[in-house]
Amino acid sequence: MSDILIVCNRHGAIQEVNDSLCRFIGQNETVLRGRPLCDLFADEASQQRARDFFSPARPATVQDCELLISGRDGSPLPVSLNCTPRLSGTGKLVGMVLTGRPVGELRRAYHALRQAHEDLKRTQQQLLQAEKMASLGRLVAGVAHELNNPISFVLGNVLALRRYTARLQTYLQAIHSDQCTRSLELEDLRQELRIDRIMADLPPLLDGMNEGAERTRDIVDGLKRFSAIDRSIAEPFNLAEVVARAVRWVARSDPRNFRVTFHLPQELPVMGSSGQMQQVLMNLVQNARDASSSSESPSLEISAEPRDGMIRVYFADNGPGIAPENLSRLFDPFFTTKPVGQGTGLGLSISYGIVERHGGRLEAANRPEGGALFTLSLPLAQA
Repeated sequence: MSDILIVCNRHGAIQEVNDSLCRFIGQNETVLRGRPLCDLFADEASQQRARDFFSPARPATVQDCELLISGRDGSPLPVSLNCTPRLSGTGKLVGMVLTGRPVGELRRAYHALRQAHEDLKRTQQQLLQAEKMASLGRLVAGVAHELNNPISFVLGNVLALRRYTARLQTYLQAIHSDQCTRSLELEDLRQELRIDRIMADLPPLLDGMNEGAERTRDIVDGLKRFSAIDRSIAEPFNLAEVVARAVRWVARSDPRNFRVTFHLPQELPVMGSSGQMQQVLMNLVQNARDASSSSESPSLEISAEPRDGMIRVYFADNGPGIAPENLSRLFDPFFTTKPVGQGTGLGLSISYGIVERHGGRLEAANRPEGGALFTLSLPLAQA
């Protein structure tokens, strides 16, 4: 049903109505013309409120006024009305215009709108997670390499410890048996089994195993933070560390030659989700890598500066740059210039939304000397 419309003169007599009102109350316009407006309402309170519309003490406009109108069968039906004065060219009141809609229909519309909003939020979260999983897939090779080093280190040290353990057991058995009763014999056995060397090697072996295990744990923790569905809890983190980690993971996942130069302060404190921000940074680095792949020496320069309460991180590649007609569409969902199957068109769009939710901005431009320049701006965390 469309909005109902009632036009009255300054005395409250109906001059014009629309078809929606006629259908709603079951009367035609001819019957309604000239009747007092208050006759349309079902109870005394609503009728008195209608009379007040024409009172000298009336407000300039009446909004969201809920009154009861007599329906087709005479039952009272709640209607939300807006009342606006009709003024002549000299500013004199000549009547009123009332527009409204049945409250039940409004509530259904509000419910549908709220439901649509919730659906959009869920869809946005699903798209965010889908793009994150796509990024995670690209990381598999890099993560395998990252994990292989510390695991190989630990396994190698375990093999050495097994050999050392066998020698130490032989030496200890000799000490506690009757076979070696003289100090000279024990000393010869000590030299033969290289006990002194074993004892010197044990601390660094154990330290190395501990370091390898900690590195493995850190990599797994990073993966868990990145792949988990992010909570809305904002926590302080060092953006410089996240930038370095994002570059390392992208570099490991792609064997192509790609030189990255850093000009970053050691500390870039911000508030938010480090996992979400790593997704943004990996997108920017991966896009720069793809864009500059046609260059003889693909490269990316990452620099940062804190200024005016913001941290600005610049990503400058030496690719062909961004076509002018694409600059305004770059952050649109599903927009991509990559061949079919090589891009979802969601990476930059989702990154843009993440940065906005962190109170920042993500911008793209072309460099005068060639290549693209992406600028990530985030609020500087207060100490």
